[in-house]
Amino acid sequence: MENFQIIVGGAAGEGSKKAGLIIAKMFNSYGYRVFIHEDYHSLVRGGHNFSQISVSSDIGIEAKKDRIDFLLALNEDTVMKHKDKLGVGSVLMYDVSITNTEVLQKDGIETIPVPIDEIINESEGSSLMKNTALVSSFSKMMGMEFEKIKPILEKEFNRETEKNIKVSETAFNKTEKRRETIETGKDPLPLLSGNKAVAMGALKAGLECCISYPMTPATGVFSFLTTVEGIRTCQPENEISVVSMALGTAYAGRRTIVSTSGGGFALMTESLSFSAQSEIPLLIVLSQRMGPATGVPTYVGQGDLLFALNSGHGDMERFVVAPGDVDEAYYWGGKALNIAWRYQMPSILLLDKELSENTYGLEGRYQIEKEDIVEGLNDTGYKRYEGNDISPIAFPGGEAVVKATGYEHTKDGISTETPQEVKEMVEKRIRKGERLREELEVLEAVKVYKEGPVAIVFWGSTKGALLEATKDMNVRLVQPLVMQPFPEKRMKEALEGAEKVICVEMNSGGQLAQVMRMNGIEVDDKVLKYDARPFTVEGLRSILEEKINI
Repeated sequence: MENFQIIVGGAAGEGSKKAGLIIAKMFNSYGYRVFIHEDYHSLVRGGHNFSQISVSSDIGIEAKKDRIDFLLALNEDTVMKHKDKLGVGSVLMYDVSITNTEVLQKDGIETIPVPIDEIINESEGSSLMKNTALVSSFSKMMGMEFEKIKPILEKEFNRETEKNIKVSETAFNKTEKRRETIETGKDPLPLLSGNKAVAMGALKAGLECCISYPMTPATGVFSFLTTVEGIRTCQPENEISVVSMALGTAYAGRRTIVSTSGGGFALMTESLSFSAQSEIPLLIVLSQRMGPATGVPTYVGQGDLLFALNSGHGDMERFVVAPGDVDEAYYWGGKALNIAWRYQMPSILLLDKELSENTYGLEGRYQIEKEDIVEGLNDTGYKRYEGNDISPIAFPGGEAVVKATGYEHTKDGISTETPQEVKEMVEKRIRKGERLREELEVLEAVKVYKEGPVAIVFWGSTKGALLEATKDMNVRLVQPLVMQPFPEKRMKEALEGAEKVICVEMNSGGQLAQVMRMNGIEVDDKVLKYDARPFTVEGLRSILEEKINI
């Protein structure tokens, strides 16, 4: 089995992200399992960006490690920032124009200079093709065949394809082959970000509209859907307009998705309550970043769980789910949209920067399709809010008078302040929540991956690092996916008999631990990370070994 870590880095604008994606696709074409962690500053030019590609010939991998086997440097800053991660047997491939050769001298490190400017000049390319040259040189060094990687290059470089291919071929021919690439015999997997997976799942569930104001790290949902034929997309002037327009399109009968992050979601919370009161379906993808306020906008945090669970004012029912990998993101992207429409309530899908923007191999573990809703009779006797729990829904354009209101109302949508009528409608909406809880009993609201005396509870993108860090440890791994209505019974069953319960989260307050305690489940210890960076496999394993006294 081969496992190795690759970093390709440079300044913003030098194409390190594109280079990382191409490298991952190259290995994917040989049947390797790949994962890309994206790290970038909030800058258009300059700074330091890098992609870290995890590669395995045998198992799926969804987390980065501390040690680096291959460092591909487009500039000197990349070498300086990552040289300490190189160990004996590691390879440094760098632009020969890097002049500070002192930092390249490290025992046991193989150094391979690449004459990038020479390659570009010989191929009549441009300075923007530095990443092309470096990636192609790396592929040759790793023993790949040019004819196998050429289609990948042609697809990725859709602008100036001919020149990029010429640069690639020149770089490939000037590089020495150092090893043989293993053909794993596995089929390539679709490579997706969590954002794209959510959007694709929603499409399977009948998505028709996407309305968003771009906000890192959720923008990928919107940008992908702008490329999908038949999907109507709109970028209004701010997040208040976004959610208001989404309520309007849903009122008109169009399944709609909204994507945002913490600050944008904060502006949407009044309309979240309107969704609950008017019973207009609403799906918001909330991708967390390190806050509060602008915080660290291009880095990760899990600080919005309690905010999502308590968003909106007044007593209201809402659905909140937090997938942990790209397959779960795909499934719950569709399921959360279906739930919003069948139960006519706000639905929140919680991601974080890592899951939103990193790239994973989609294994296709789940299927999702559009689910039916309770439609109203299209006649003049229609009452929008009749029924014991879920009301029949109709849309403008027919004979029925279709009402929507943020005021408390009677069954036919007329505003009311009469105590008994108010009480009846509150209880009607509560019964919708109870019906949803019954449905969740047959869904995979909680997952258990391993059995052991110590239970480690986690949520979101921490999943990848935990699965790998604990693969030879005698622990129980428990992942709640549904956060509201909280699956109290399922969680208690998953934790039954555990000698110790530890929560692993990327926030400073242990927000999932607080939710568990509010539901009568005690947590003995917490592992919290709040430096805006994700857990690494080695770092998390070291902490857990200390916590459980291995």
